[in-house]
Amino acid sequence: MDNNLKKQKYELLTKQIAATLSGEDNIIAKMATISCLLKQEFSYYYWCGFYIVDENKENELVIGPYQGTLGCLRIPFGKGVCGAAAASLETQVVEDVHQIQNHIACDSASNSEIVVPVFKDDKLIAVFDVDSTELASFNKVDQEYLEQILNNSF
Repeated sequence: MDNNLKKQKYELLTKQIAATLSGEDNIIAKMATISCLLKQEFSYYYWCGFYIVDENKENELVIGPYQGTLGCLRIPFGKGVCGAAAASLETQVVEDVHQIQNHIACDSASNSEIVVPVFKDDKLIAVFDVDSTELASFNKVDQEYLEQILNNSF
């Protein structure tokens, strides 16, 4: 997708998500809404959703609200792209997931991925994961806007 069109879509979505979530405190409701709105807007989003930090199992993510095919139920910190984002607290952009040694293939149709850490009160609460069936679907535009949306939503 052309970067200018991508930016326009993200600009509108950023405002739409903020307006929709205005006054909502429930984290699950926010996650479900963000996943839904983003997945509906971008055709290259094959799967998107949240893996939540499990309060009962240290250093483990558990599936949260998502849109798409069946996701992995649990992911340890440090394993795969989601686990790397959780462990490093940094966004991961992967052009070809098949080049990652410890990639977790929850769905074999996935070819590229972006994972953004989600914080509340400066504490990691989840990661937001987006997979695409196309190679190199995600770039700095996706990273910039997803970080902005997620940082302003929780």
